[in-house]
Amino acid sequence: MLAPTSRVNRPQASANQYVDCSETVTQLLQTEIELDGPLIDINELQANVQRAPRGKVVAVMPAYNAAATLERTVADIPPGTVDEIVLVDDCSRDSTANLARRMGLKVIVHDKNKGYGGNQKTCYKLALELGADYVVMIHPDYQYDSRVVGAAVEFLRLGTCDVILGSRIRTRQEALAGGMPVWKYIANRILTTIENVALGQNLGDFHSGFRAYSRAVLEKVPFERNTDDFAFDTQFLAQAVHFGFKLGDIPVPVRYFDEASSINFRRCITYGLTTLQVMAEFWLHKLRIKNCTYFKPRGEA
Repeated sequence: MLAPTSRVNRPQASANQYVDCSETVTQLLQTEIELDGPLIDINELQANVQRAPRGKVVAVMPAYNAAATLERTVADIPPGTVDEIVLVDDCSRDSTANLARRMGLKVIVHDKNKGYGGNQKTCYKLALELGADYVVMIHPDYQYDSRVVGAAVEFLRLGTCDVILGSRIRTRQEALAGGMPVWKYIANRILTTIENVALGQNLGDFHSGFRAYSRAVLEKVPFERNTDDFAFDTQFLAQAVHFGFKLGDIPVPVRYFDEASSINFRRCITYGLTTLQVMAEFWLHKLRIKNCTYFKPRGEA
């Protein structure tokens, strides 16, 4: 039972008179504060926050020809926010893997190119094997600002969300000024609106390459059944919604330049059509009209 509430003597002031409130603030922090609800012990609350387990954070980097940008990407990760960095090299033609080893990263090299989705499958399986409680996917092409890693993980740690996406489109002006092509911006807005409606969400950017997941998400979502191509991300988010996880996003600055990876217009058309197909399959499975295996729990055929 909490002790009786300590009363704080508030200084009296006449109009236009300056009051030094430092003593009052100190008293507030050292006593229990009476609110409309139960009493809150400030010291006890702070102790509970400090006792909360931090959890292991693993950053995964699905890499392909990222030697020119890898060092800058890793350098921007705030110290102390990540416990281990895993890079999966999808059969690059440059020195990505050797550079990553020299930097002290844990490196896995595919013997053949498995595609963007196939690369992520290796990333997440390894992160789980390493005991990760939170997994952050960062593209090593320096397009996404990795300084926001800590902020993304904190939302997961607090339990506010189970999945965090980095939204590239806080405003139209910022997105276009950052170098996003107009046609890609328009396509993103159309697809994101459709996905929000179809999945009952309110995300700013469904197609971000910056993502953070809690361990529970990766353990429950059967991502190994997803495509090995770029539509892996869309399938994963639809699965996360299907299995009842909470999705959210944070703004993340992006850069568009020659070394930053991007798919061409033709592949974007294919990607857009596949995205619409995933939304249709989400509802067909939900209404039990079509049995989609990637929406079924692990262990079920």
